[in-house]
Amino acid sequence: MSLDKNFFDQASKLVAGADHLLTTKYRGDFGGRQPIHTCYVPADKLSATTPADWGATALITIDEHTPTPASFAQAVGCQESSIAEIFDRVKAKLAREPIEDLRIDFEDGYGRRGDEQEEKHLEGVLKVYGSLRVPFIGIRMKAMEEVTRTRALKTLDRFVTGLIEQGGYPGNFIVTLPKVTFPEQVDVMVAACEKIEKDHGLSPGTIRFEIQIETTQAILDQQGRATAAQYIDRAQGRLSAFHYGTYDYSAAAGISSAYQTLDHPAADFAKSILQVAIAGTTVRISDGSTNILPIGTQPEVHAAMHNHYRLVRRSLERGIYQGWDLHGSQLPTRIAATWIFYRDGLNAASLRLKNYLNSAQSGTMDEPATALTLARYFLRGLDCGAIESHEVEKLTGLDEQGLRTIVVNKGNI
Repeated sequence: MSLDKNFFDQASKLVAGADHLLTTKYRGDFGGRQPIHTCYVPADKLSATTPADWGATALITIDEHTPTPASFAQAVGCQESSIAEIFDRVKAKLAREPIEDLRIDFEDGYGRRGDEQEEKHLEGVLKVYGSLRVPFIGIRMKAMEEVTRTRALKTLDRFVTGLIEQGGYPGNFIVTLPKVTFPEQVDVMVAACEKIEKDHGLSPGTIRFEIQIETTQAILDQQGRATAAQYIDRAQGRLSAFHYGTYDYSAAAGISSAYQTLDHPAADFAKSILQVAIAGTTVRISDGSTNILPIGTQPEVHAAMHNHYRLVRRSLERGIYQGWDLHGSQLPTRIAATWIFYRDGLNAASLRLKNYLNSAQSGTMDEPATALTLARYFLRGLDCGAIESHEVEKLTGLDEQGLRTIVVNKGNI
């Protein structure tokens, strides 16, 4: 052989840095549950009944405007058979778990109230926090821009302190950092998290945050580099997701208000950059919101439902599995569009995964990466309720643990 041990040792030294990145930064999605949406509530409007109130609003929207599978299908533009098989289950979820991720807002939806008033509302939120039964929850603090930076950091500090005083830092808690423009703002956030953790005896890395992408500088910096990719490194393992901010980003890109939508080409460009930046990492992506609400006359409600259903489905088809909702009336179309997306591909995905698992006996050979994608598809469907566990076991022969094993092993069995 021409290549001896000395060559192999030198080769290992040359790619040691790349090996380290592959096992740390690019170790892939961890396979845990991702909420299908983030629901946004100003801090002064939050109450112990907020999740139930949103669910009640959603059910009223269905009862008054789309009371049957046929009327719902006509409103959103889907097949009646698709909604008929899940219609009652959608309503049951709205009664049981209408909100998957609740974000208590101290930023744009809340406004600038002055220190005294924000402290008062912060204390009010902490009082009802323990009664909020949602899978995921967090706050959106103000931005790191000069005019709001001190107030943002005070709210972060006081809120985390309040949570710890109530019994400890919750594992399902996340902080949204909005309007990040430059990597140095991420550095400040990391430093603040480190200081709070140290002072309260929390393990390093306990406080995690997501970044809301609302400025063009967050996509490309002044040298034309992908800024979001820099944010991942600067966050030092604390970053959980990028959330696209529809209206602030559109305005920053110079798009007229009438055309500020999730499906504008400028929005697609920004989200494509984000998807490339996070690919292979543990960081996820969430789409933004639409402010066209299903409120008003029946034609207006149906038009808004159709638009929201279309946008949710569009995001899912493009590999973005989460978005923001602004009102309880948007929940029926969020859940229905998500569930139908997973159920539409259920049989084909099941067959393909089964063929992979039995590749020696089948005529189909897929790569481990494909098996990984299929396993994640089923897990997302299971996590949100679109697919039931007995269906997966019947179609693939795997239970939930078997699917998560494929994710942990990156598609290898």
